[in-house]
Amino acid sequence: MRIDVVTIFPELFEPHLSTSLLGKAIESGTLTVNIHDLRQHGLGKHRSVDDSPFGGGAGMVMRPEPIFEAVENLRADDTYVILLSPRGTLLRHEVAARLSELEHLILICGRYEGVDERVVEHLCDEEISIGDFVLAGGELGALVVIEAVTRLVPGVLGNAGSLDSESHVAGLLEYPQYTRPAEFREWPVPEVLVSGNHAEVARWRRERSEELTRSRRPDLAG
Repeated sequence: MRIDVVTIFPELFEPHLSTSLLGKAIESGTLTVNIHDLRQHGLGKHRSVDDSPFGGGAGMVMRPEPIFEAVENLRADDTYVILLSPRGTLLRHEVAARLSELEHLILICGRYEGVDERVVEHLCDEEISIGDFVLAGGELGALVVIEAVTRLVPGVLGNAGSLDSESHVAGLLEYPQYTRPAEFREWPVPEVLVSGNHAEVARWRRERSEELTRSRRPDLAG
């Protein structure tokens, strides 16, 4: 998979992209992530990328010309263009899974009061939100999308089987996990997990997943 990110703050991405599984996937060539400074396409000697909104109002709006130029320089036939936006489709597991099957994503990071609507109407394939809140810009949202999507790409995780029981994958929250020691500060690990009875372990995990989902996310439990 190839991902291109268009942003006015490219320096925000390097530390995260060079760390952990993402860093390893990029180093191995399983994943390619390129960060592009939108100001390289800015207007005038000050490389301006924003202007005041028509109709008045507070703040500034990102102009269409730099964004169109940046994206059109990167776009190919198989490209899917996403604008990170608080009014977009909520990033759920099924959305991440759908995006993980694509070969090329371009992520546009908005800033200020928003992005000229012509970018949404004529350049983007989808707007995506990472939650019902507003951030200063789309950079953190882009990093969340990158992580959520690329960990589903074959070859990124060392053990792909670890995806099977994660929260949201099967419509349930993940069951509790334990490791050594078997007893810590007089708090023991549930006996079933050290019993060696795989059928009982599977049953216990399923029941705990269902309980947690009903308690914490009844909207998922239906």
